[in-house]
Amino acid sequence: MYNKNMATLRISKNKKIKVVDLFCGIGGLTHGLVLEGLDVVAGVDNDETCKYAFEKNNGSKFICKDIVDFSSEDLKKIYNDASIKVLVGCAPCQPFSALNRNKSVYKSTDANWTPLYRFMALIKGTNPHIVSMENVPDLSDEKKYPVFGEFIENLKSLGYKVSYKKVDVSKYGVPQKRKRLVLLASLFGELELIPETHTEENLVTVRKAIEQLPPIDDGESDSDDKFHRASKLSELNKKRIKATPKDGGSAKSWSKDLLPDCYKKESGRTFMCSVYGRMKWDKPAPTMTAHCLSLGTGRYGHPSQNRAISLREAGLFQSFPAYYEFDDPKKIHITKSAKHVGNAVPVLLGQAIAKSIKIHLHECGKI
Repeated sequence: MYNKNMATLRISKNKKIKVVDLFCGIGGLTHGLVLEGLDVVAGVDNDETCKYAFEKNNGSKFICKDIVDFSSEDLKKIYNDASIKVLVGCAPCQPFSALNRNKSVYKSTDANWTPLYRFMALIKGTNPHIVSMENVPDLSDEKKYPVFGEFIENLKSLGYKVSYKKVDVSKYGVPQKRKRLVLLASLFGELELIPETHTEENLVTVRKAIEQLPPIDDGESDSDDKFHRASKLSELNKKRIKATPKDGGSAKSWSKDLLPDCYKKESGRTFMCSVYGRMKWDKPAPTMTAHCLSLGTGRYGHPSQNRAISLREAGLFQSFPAYYEFDDPKKIHITKSAKHVGNAVPVLLGQAIAKSIKIHLHECGKI
């Protein structure tokens, strides 16, 4: 079982363990594994714009392919002579979003489920010793999402021991409230995610994550960090953020002339509490999304400065280290990079998964 003394266990260098990360993006999950000493030999994603960040920060090969075009033979060639094969990934979660509820995406024949079925096909075709999948928590409702039940049954039929758990990543040290589903499966025996490392009493806060960064204005970056850059605000949004009380304030404090027309009714003002708000210094950040640098899409206002959070701050809330490069510094595309950061697996969750795998391999006598 897990204990603190095993948390620093390192993979023996003479073992040929190879990890492949499907749907790797800019490498949030991969970086968590790398920080724990696991050898991620390749990441696969169909977005070419993720290549720079993935390779620059992880020293691993980025393979730009759609999952439909990535075959078991391709995967076997990457694993080559590995004695222990690990396959991880986060299948795109668009089919599980609130916008798609009660639609045909739940049908097993729907094309929207292709990533999950291709993930399963690759497992069947290569028989990796360990599998990990991270996804949205709602996916675990097998009555609503039969595809997840099928995924588990397929794993079991192949001889895997399977466990899965809904987690709040803030309980693993991520300075952000974000709920995810983590599945772990092994051909070697029972494999479970390590216990939570934090409680409600010692969660990592916005203050601890970003207070050390130098102040900046909207649309600017700190000269020493090209990624500490915030989106440029319109004149109206500048007035709005200035009218929003610091440290957790919301649009409820605005005068009526600052409200969008559709929110000027009292019911709309209540809804506005969930957008255009400032973060609280001494609480974890809200969930980072693909639009986390936009003031109007959530509580993404800086706690005290009159701007939305910067790209670097969003990265820190996703537990990316402060050295992580999200794009080529010479040609940063801030909107695209925000999407990549918001969609990433938090690095510290990746580390928790890596620790779980390492402890499991140690207990099984594999390392």
